[in-house]
Amino acid sequence: MSYVIPTPFPTVVPIIDSNDTFPVRRVYCIGRNYADHAIEMGHDPEKEPPFFFQKNPDNINPTGNFPYPSQSQDVHYEVELVVALKSGGVDISPDKAMEHIYGYAIGLDMTRRDLQAHMKKMGRPWEIGKAFEQSAPIGPLHPVETVGNLSSGSIALTVNGEPKQQGDLNQMIWKIPEMIAYLSQYYELAAGDLIMTGTPAGVGSIHVGDVMFATIEGLGTLEVQVI
Repeated sequence: MSYVIPTPFPTVVPIIDSNDTFPVRRVYCIGRNYADHAIEMGHDPEKEPPFFFQKNPDNINPTGNFPYPSQSQDVHYEVELVVALKSGGVDISPDKAMEHIYGYAIGLDMTRRDLQAHMKKMGRPWEIGKAFEQSAPIGPLHPVETVGNLSSGSIALTVNGEPKQQGDLNQMIWKIPEMIAYLSQYYELAAGDLIMTGTPAGVGSIHVGDVMFATIEGLGTLEVQVI
């Protein structure tokens, strides 16, 4: 048996200080997982259970460049901790969840905010605002064996040197073990899955020529230029 079209090239994320790469299977994203960001988006974080949306695997963008997308005049940055899974399953218990983590990376959930807002008003899915080409810039993965499991530490973003976002990983409403356990009730998680864990307050617009510097304590800096 042969394929009738060329086989799509697999999406991979580089591993820090290594020639190895991490193949991406799925990308899960949690919405409004920092209280201050939920409030700035007009929601009450105390009353909402977790919810997730997905980006496509080939939205992952390790190039250091972010092409400004079409059909939008209001594209926002959102700095996030990315969790990479080395194994998975269903109905994973929170006390076992961290055993499935391969490592962590700095990521950006770039969002066509005007299109997302339009979809919200119409009660439709967000994919047109979230799952577009190159919409998930990402830095190299840091294995757990190197950095340990992350539950606290500074997370921040600047644009052209101006501070925009500042928070701490311990401010997540739903912690990493809870996210893994919750997702595994609805999906069969597996090696190659990425989880983008939410963003602190301060999201805003970017423009062609801007340079974003995203930092997470223990993971260094991700520099992304808007082109």
